Amino acid sequence: MNGVIEALHIYDEHNTLVLSHTYTSRPLSAQYLLPLYLDHPAPRPNLIYLPNTNPPTLVFTLTHASLLFLLTTSSEVEPLLVLEFLHRLVDALEDFLGAPLLPLKIESSYDVVAQLLTEMCDAGTISTTEPNALRDLVEVEGFMGKLLGNLNLPGTTKSSGGSGSSPFSTNFSNLSAPSLTGSGQHQQHASLNAPALPWRRANVRHVSNELYADVVETLSVTLAPSGRPLAAFANGTIAFTSKVSGVPDIVVTLTGPSGKHNLNSVIELPVFHPCVRLARWREQPGVLSFIPPDGRFILAGYEVDLLPFSGDNLGISAKNLKLPVSLEIKTGLGQAGSDFEVRLSVNRVFGGNMGSAGGVGASGRMLGSSGGGRGSGFGPGGGGFGLGGGPQSGTAASPVLQDLTVTVPLPEDVRNLSEIRPSRGDATYNPGDRFLEWNISNKELALGTSIFALRCTVVGQQQVSEADDENSADPTGFGFNMTGKDYSYEVEPYQSSAAAASLLEKTAAEKEDKDGRRAAQNKILMPTSASVSFTVKGWLPSGIKVESIVIDQRKSRGMSETVKPYKGVKYLCVSKGGVEIRC
Repeated sequence: MNGVIEALHIYDEHNTLVLSHTYTSRPLSAQYLLPLYLDHPAPRPNLIYLPNTNPPTLVFTLTHASLLFLLTTSSEVEPLLVLEFLHRLVDALEDFLGAPLLPLKIESSYDVVAQLLTEMCDAGTISTTEPNALRDLVEVEGFMGKLLGNLNLPGTTKSSGGSGSSPFSTNFSNLSAPSLTGSGQHQQHASLNAPALPWRRANVRHVSNELYADVVETLSVTLAPSGRPLAAFANGTIAFTSKVSGVPDIVVTLTGPSGKHNLNSVIELPVFHPCVRLARWREQPGVLSFIPPDGRFILAGYEVDLLPFSGDNLGISAKNLKLPVSLEIKTGLGQAGSDFEVRLSVNRVFGGNMGSAGGVGASGRMLGSSGGGRGSGFGPGGGGFGLGGGPQSGTAASPVLQDLTVTVPLPEDVRNLSEIRPSRGDATYNPGDRFLEWNISNKELALGTSIFALRCTVVGQQQVSEADDENSADPTGFGFNMTGKDYSYEVEPYQSSAAAASLLEKTAAEKEDKDGRRAAQNKILMPTSASVSFTVKGWLPSGIKVESIVIDQRKSRGMSETVKPYKGVKYLCVSKGGVEIRC
């Protein structure tokens, strides 16, 4: 597959063309391509094949920040390569133009965008995509550039992608980062001219040297109606920030809940930044050795199966997963079966599972209190620094639960909710959205309440009232006998106790039958699932932590041995509707 990218088109949320860039050949125009894309039924995939065009065209799509990116090619190309290019293009645009990415920013900074598109893809072949390399190649004229742009200072060079000059730029016009394709003549040309470290800028200098690691895991759990987990996964991302002068050689050591010896079996599907030495990871799983780019970047990603048992999982419950919240939903409540109740419990069993990973000090020692110390129990409000010197709120020793939201999807037959009764928080329902949202504020979580309840009454499209049910056999409403009902008054003597008892039994039977019919009708109005969203600062469901961050002084270049960078580690668990229980 030696295909090339032919064109890139960017549209706003109103399907108005913002930018169109042609790399090679004569591709479909932006005005002709958009209707063909919109004719495809939703949900639209990231790759659409248009066989009826001339020539037949592959369309790669990406939606980001209300912007639609359409990339076309008429030849065979590696799909993952093109999709990765689109994601890197979005990252580069946000890096140069700022986030969020808006159409106005693209239109007002077309000179910068044109340079980025040219440097990242040369005549349809993907080339330089590393942010640090793009910083050296793409010229951004800021305040100082406008002030000193007309001065002929020593060392002033022309940027390879721009039209002006900058006194602070370095001539890297003959340098290019390795191609993502990594094959053919382009790879050979890049290997001759590329710098040794294409992901790191040259001559990096920082006044304050700092190293930060942010470990973020997204939690996805599906629970059966009995509470037994059906699936549980944690997808992690390690974001690393390096602000160190020179060329540092860094070693980051990871460890799991039971140590480093079985970390290779815990972490599944690992992916790494190109700077990571894969041979070192294969020899010692959990050890990341690399020379970092300057600034913030994604060091690694991974997946952890929280239910790694291959045998019978019937004995496993949600408590074994040690989730920060437990969710339970009951349907068909009330006399007519028109009520449902959602119960949410905040668990407090997460204090010491992260060990002593509160942070990493300048000398390599861990900051924060060790696991099992004072204030290590999990709580909605965290600990905070008190007079007793407790752990800091939001660290591994004192995790903090925030942004708690429960979402209950409702069937289409539900017309409204006549009653919404939350014990805490605010519950809102919009009939047009077809879901009930229950928000519990961080202030209420900080009060220490551990059990929350929400009860609602559903109203269907056609609710039959008692009067309508009684007169269902008489649609005229005038009391005519339409079904042969006997209205004779000479059934039994007036004072007969047997007649009174028979009448009571008949009334009770009719009421029970009526309630049964209503409960059957309301059964289709009950929700079938509920999900909860939350964030936990200082806790990870997988139990993975950063044990140490060390700079190898022997392999590092351009930095003094007396420099001791400040180091820090943060942990964050995010669940956007990730914990779902089925009814």
